[in-house]
Amino acid sequence: MQISFIIPHKGRFEMLIQTIESIAKQTFDLSQVEVIVVSQTKEALSHTFCNDHSLRINTFLRPESDTISALRNYGETQASGEFLAFLDADIYLSENWLEQMLNTLDCDPTRIVASAMQICLPEAPPLEKIRTSLSNAELDTNVAFLPGRNLFLTRSAFHKIGGFPEHLLTCEDYYFTDKAAQLGALFYTSAANYIHLGEDKTLKGMFDKEIWRGQSNLKSIEGRHIPLREWPSFIVPPAIFLCILCALILICAGQMALALLSLILALVPLLAYTIRLYRLDTLKVSFLNTFTFYTVYFPARAIGTFAGIFKSISNKNT
Repeated sequence: MQISFIIPHKGRFEMLIQTIESIAKQTFDLSQVEVIVVSQTKEALSHTFCNDHSLRINTFLRPESDTISALRNYGETQASGEFLAFLDADIYLSENWLEQMLNTLDCDPTRIVASAMQICLPEAPPLEKIRTSLSNAELDTNVAFLPGRNLFLTRSAFHKIGGFPEHLLTCEDYYFTDKAAQLGALFYTSAANYIHLGEDKTLKGMFDKEIWRGQSNLKSIEGRHIPLREWPSFIVPPAIFLCILCALILICAGQMALALLSLILALVPLLAYTIRLYRLDTLKVSFLNTFTFYTVYFPARAIGTFAGIFKSISNKNT
């Protein structure tokens, strides 16, 4: 049985090294494991990642213009494994991750993709704890979506799904796992876990990342059926952002009553999402921190969505 770990990479070597070290610590026969690092950084070609010589590591350099999907798809063409493990380059796996991923797929033939739960250290900042709680909203059950940072599936399943969507800059995991869910079950298990080393830890960092992530929001829905539960994630951020923008314009125009109405319209979904997450949260982050998270998250997503629209229009006109 051969397992291929495929890791797209660009920068932040210290996190990539930790990711590979966690693979080297798996409670599994490492002679059956290979690691494919598909990097956009030349330094990766000559870097020594791990002292454990039983772990085979192959590194490939790709153009900076390649999307993360293109890097993953290229990694698959260089892999020899019967099973594929797609990791981001900032993921620290629990030692039983590989063993439990195999068990998760093996115990139910309807499952097509497996993924482990996210954890964080007790001293993690509130934002990281919020992100972790959001990731673990559903555990030990079939889910509608799995994040791309740790996915496990057979190679044959990968080919049936059709690979990752190379036309998307972000949101590629939504697209990929949505197509996978049409063929089988996506299972999110607590039997293994991982730490997201590069998780957002500051509001400024999250704001910038969400603008980037939001650019492919609308593009990711092209060519696939969008279930009702997904529509709020596309509608709510722009609606809140526009309500806040309208309120500011109305305040400048002296229309205080209408400005207050716009702020209330923005506040209602903010409070609804905050209350929902606060009730789900097992890491006990304060209500204020949770509310602050959404106050930053939704405008950033909206800005990213609008930026993606303008970019698409600009590309079509050139």
